[in-house]
Amino acid sequence: MLTLSRRLSAGIALAALAATAACTTDPDTGRRTISKAAIGGIGGALGGYLLGDVVGGRNDRTEKILGAGIGAVAGAGIGAYMDAQERKLREQTAGTGVDVIRDGDNLLLRMPSGITFATDDANVQPQFRPTLDQVASTLSQYPKTYIDVYGHTDSDGSDAYNQGLSERRAQSVAGYLSSHGVQSARLATRGFGETQPVADNTTADGKAANRRVEIRIVPVSEGDVARAS
Repeated sequence: MLTLSRRLSAGIALAALAATAACTTDPDTGRRTISKAAIGGIGGALGGYLLGDVVGGRNDRTEKILGAGIGAVAGAGIGAYMDAQERKLREQTAGTGVDVIRDGDNLLLRMPSGITFATDDANVQPQFRPTLDQVASTLSQYPKTYIDVYGHTDSDGSDAYNQGLSERRAQSVAGYLSSHGVQSARLATRGFGETQPVADNTTADGKAANRRVEIRIVPVSEGDVARAS
């Protein structure tokens, strides 16, 4: 039986394209934005998860957030709320290797495992903890958001092993954030194993790009609260 990575081999070239075509950079601000049209064009297996709902569903997550005493962002203020958070996160992660990507009103922090984890390990590396401390501080200051932590691997190893490793790494980052002031009610994790490559798994650089953890930050809107109520 072919592994999942082999079944996806015909789409790897599109994954490499997604890493460049789906993101654009503003030459004046340096802000990177991910194109929904570009993601939609390459299909769900190669990054479409960014356009999906929050892990666990909005109603259940919103109920937990409300139970923790966290409110929502008014519809007209969502853009400004996320703009301020984006600016701060860019300042804190500048020069660290963390990529901050804007997706509409959502933010995605992409962290290559080379700076976050040792090979085949799920413990956050000591040298990356100060950066993650700063990220946790900002997430705490802007509490009206859902925070999804995604784990990913390259295609080396079995599907089952990579799935487990991706889950452990996502849980490790979420646990770190929770222990540094981010309310656990806002956090959820998901491991994707090797199923969501952003680069070519046949090269060392591509594999390094695919071994990553991502933090997706999504605003809690008044509409979410109304539906959950």
